[in-house]
Amino acid sequence: MAKSRGATYRLGPELEICGYGCEDHFLEIDTFRHGWETLAKLFASGATDDLMCDFGMPVLHGGVRYNCRVICKDRRVLLVRPKCALADNGNYREGRYFTAYRAPVKGGEGETLLLPREPFYTEYRQRTAPFGLYHLQCADSVTLGCESCEELWTPQSTHISLSLRGVEIISNGSGSHHELRKLQTRMELMIGATRKCGGVYLYANQRGCDGGRTYYDGCAMIVVNGRIVAQAKQFDVQEVEVVCATVDLEDVRSYRASNPAFGVQAARLASEEGGTRASALKVERRRPKVMSEGGLELRVPTPEEECCLGPACWLWDFLRRSGAAGFFLPLSGGADSSSVAAIVAVMCILVTKASREDPEGDVAKECRRICRKEDPWVPSTPQEMANCILHTTFMGTENSSEVTLSRAKRLGDAVGSYHQSIKIDLVVEAILKVFQFTTARAPKFSSRGGTIAEDLALQNIQARIRMVMAYLFAQLLPWVRGRSGFLLVLGSANVDEGLRGYMTKYDCSSADINPIGGISKQDLKRMLIHISSEYPGFGVLAEIANAPPTAELRPIDASTATAEAGHSQTDEEDMGMTYEELGYFGRLRKISRCGPVSMFQKLLIAWSHLPSSEVAAKVKRFFYYYSVNRHKMTTITPSYHAEAYSPDDNRFDLRQFLYNTRWTRQFAVIDEMVARNVEVEDTAVMDKDKND
Repeated sequence: MAKSRGATYRLGPELEICGYGCEDHFLEIDTFRHGWETLAKLFASGATDDLMCDFGMPVLHGGVRYNCRVICKDRRVLLVRPKCALADNGNYREGRYFTAYRAPVKGGEGETLLLPREPFYTEYRQRTAPFGLYHLQCADSVTLGCESCEELWTPQSTHISLSLRGVEIISNGSGSHHELRKLQTRMELMIGATRKCGGVYLYANQRGCDGGRTYYDGCAMIVVNGRIVAQAKQFDVQEVEVVCATVDLEDVRSYRASNPAFGVQAARLASEEGGTRASALKVERRRPKVMSEGGLELRVPTPEEECCLGPACWLWDFLRRSGAAGFFLPLSGGADSSSVAAIVAVMCILVTKASREDPEGDVAKECRRICRKEDPWVPSTPQEMANCILHTTFMGTENSSEVTLSRAKRLGDAVGSYHQSIKIDLVVEAILKVFQFTTARAPKFSSRGGTIAEDLALQNIQARIRMVMAYLFAQLLPWVRGRSGFLLVLGSANVDEGLRGYMTKYDCSSADINPIGGISKQDLKRMLIHISSEYPGFGVLAEIANAPPTAELRPIDASTATAEAGHSQTDEEDMGMTYEELGYFGRLRKISRCGPVSMFQKLLIAWSHLPSSEVAAKVKRFFYYYSVNRHKMTTITPSYHAEAYSPDDNRFDLRQFLYNTRWTRQFAVIDEMVARNVEVEDTAVMDKDKND
């Protein structure tokens, strides 16, 4: 694709040869061997003929594993450039698999790598290649250097020294996953780097699900002197997108020469290095045909667009790679399950559009395979595709309202899903009869004289039966419809419920995958309103977004039930806190790294309208429920990672799941601070009374 567009330099994502998400497979020698085998196949196919290619792959050198850029041209390895700053925060664990490279104290910027004999020596007569922090200087004076993903984010970024050494084109092959509101920061770093230092900055990122919870969000771009001149889509169902730009390197030279401060620092570095450019490797290369004027307007999706497009593309990758025939979703008519249904609807819109634009393309072929259709079928509408792959069921009980039943039915019709409404009271009654027969006791809801333990047990059994029914239907509905295969069960617990533990263990939050498990309730509601206005026919989503969230697990109290909720039980009343407050707690706990005391101190300022005793009570309530329910995170369904305060216990939020829920020391310190603060508050009130 790059060759067909006349490119002379091609940059690919980080570790693209094997895939960034290999994780512990990087500990296997096979992964390194297969990397060289793939590179050899690329050579044999002529991929590097007349094209300088920058590949990402793991390399074993001197018994040490390195994350490398491998630059090749005309079936020769020109440079193997190891990464010198590894990503080890959040979802990243590069230090577990690789070592950050340090150039030798003696001998300059690097050393020599011995290439595999087969086929690099036997076929291409190359035995070794430069290995280290070099850059390339071409015969026509064009200079190219590498910066790899995390190195852009570090205080002493590699592009600074490369720019001061005169390198004009800097490439960054990245493996950066999507996180809400992250793209803007990524763009600012690249724009700032080239605005400050000048130069051409090429950024390539992986796109798609790499077999885990993260979605790599593409958005390859080319930046010149602080201006974006080419930008790929952030989200798409197409696996590969190539962006090209032609640039005039004289613009870079002129830009740098016009900055006296840049000249002073570049000259100082040259003087410190003895006036030479020891790290430059000479290579033959023809001058590209280049010219570029102007820049592009930044394209940054809103958080609402990110919430629906990112998980939609992640679901498509998961569906087509899993071999499943579709999805099964317990659809309650509430905001969470409706958000999942809406995301699948957006996925169908994207896939249908791509299939109709190119009926013989990869997306159309995958769509036919999953929908069990013959060539040349493509879906005429997103609803036609949804009816093939999405199966939704409203699992009501005597505690369910007609309002949510209606919303679920109308949403199923709008999406086009294969929808059913069933009652599960018979199953609930059967299980309770077994309990009563065994114990001779009959539990009651608290509104009917029962204890809290009885009430919770009666609620939980309804929720857990829905999980059992979901897996039964997921296995058998394809058979019922005369089709082959199985369905993936979709979960619908949001990030705030996971943080608070407001879910039943092994209920409908237990599923195969969960596209909203990393998204907050507030963002989900905004996403529903966005979809209702952006896509025709989804007006019911705005109604769902504005309805008070309810679990509908207790009997309806007609005296307190509202028309909007359709029920007397609401989530926020059950939790003892609002979803907005949960967002505060989550961001402070994870992003700001606050324990109970420091969270209390920060919220005293943020919530200065509340008495300190009330702020303390809220903080204590949150940490009690967070700690008492933390064990639920050990069994949480794999979820799309979107929010920086996700409580995912698997790899992102590594904390214990057995706590002292009394938080004895921390709560005692908070109580002391409240006592001191109350004296100040009382004094302030007395002074105000005197003034009045």
